[in-house]
Amino acid sequence: MKQSSKTNMHRRTGFPFSFSSSSPLILLLALIFVIRMAESVPSTADSSSTASVQIVYTERPQDEEPEAYHIRTLASVLGSEDAAKEALLYSYKTAASGFSAKLTPQQVEQISKLPGVLQVVPSKKLQLHTGPGIGRLH
Repeated sequence: MKQSSKTNMHRRTGFPFSFSSSSPLILLLALIFVIRMAESVPSTADSSSTASVQIVYTERPQDEEPEAYHIRTLASVLGSEDAAKEALLYSYKTAASGFSAKLTPQQVEQISKLPGVLQVVPSKKLQLHTGPGIGRLH
């Protein structure tokens, strides 16, 4: 008497079921596992504590050096002058008054409400488009 093909498969693979009949179930379980893992990983794109480089435009100070004014403005949000000096990346004094610093979204919200702060914008790297004959100086 011949044995069924399922019995032969059980003997060859050691599994009590055939993969062809249970593959939708395995795929569903794998999909659920992947979704659960993705949900458990914190997203950096919308994380409220991730600091990014911001440019803070301020009014030009009248009775104070620009960099000291920028540090004082930043310190009012960060809590100390040392923290402000550490976060300050660059102080703009010539064409515009302002500074660049690494700030979280909450800090951006706080600093944008301070008197003397005109605008806060994310710093962006821009790629110049050059090609043959464009932008070349001789």
